[in-house]
Amino acid sequence: MNNKSKTIAVLMGGISSEREVSIASGKAIVNALSSLGYNVIEKDISSTDISININNLNIDLAFIALHGRYGEDGTIQAQLEDMKIPFTGSCSFSSKNTFD
Repeated sequence: MNNKSKTIAVLMGGISSEREVSIASGKAIVNALSSLGYNVIEKDISSTDISININNLNIDLAFIALHGRYGEDGTIQAQLEDMKIPFTGSCSFSSKNTFD
């Protein structure tokens, strides 16, 4: 499979106080990936349960643009690991242990 035929979901928004920053980051990532020819899904995350947000999207990769709690603390990463969805950034263990 050609990498550019893969579907990437950019996860943004979230429920932390950094929601607006995350949306700005996510939109910039969506624009960059789209300009490179990737199939991109812009996904505003509105819950701590990632599965209700992306369960039926049929994606090849999640690009995490979430900030703060639930985005950088290993929570989203652990859920993506459980769902067997590859994602950008550190694994849940590293994220949990380095979140401050």
